[in-house]
This record gives sequence, structure tokens and C-alpha cells, in this order.
Amino acid sequence: MDIRAEITEQFKQVALEQDKTLATLTDDLPLLDSGLDSLCFAVVVVRLENVLGADPFSTDEDVRFPVTFGDFIKFYEQAAQ
Repeated sequence: MDIRAEITEQFKQVALEQDKTLATLTDDLPLLDSGLDSLCFAVVVVRLENVLGADPFSTDEDVRFPVTFGDFIKFYEQAAQ
């Protein structure tokens, strides 16, 4: 499965459903500037857990949260390994 493509699709779908204007998704885009709010991110995370079978935010380890869209993708890619 292409994790990047799935994450990109979920960002676009949630933005559409929540009537948000999504910024162009580049690796260096700060998540806070993506156009999504905290509710949107919660929806994205739940959907990704359902599709990818992983929730990197629920780990017991000391997690460094992603800041950019590229970090978010790497976060999920590492969790899938």
C-alpha cells in the first residue's frame, strides 16, 4: 500500500467533507498551515488507523509529534514497519 497516497487522499477527503480549504500538500508544509483543524486531524488519524492498521500516536514510547506534512508521512511509514 502506498502510505503517502493514502494520507494525501484522507487529507483531501476530510477537507472536502469539513468544507476546509486545503493547502498544497508538500513535504515542508507545516501541519498548522494545512487548512485542517484539530477535529479534521482526529478524523484523519482514525481513518488512517482503519485503513493502515496503525496508530503511531498511541505508542507507549516517547513520541516526537510531526510538524510538517512530510514528517506526518514518515511518522506513519515508520509505524507501518
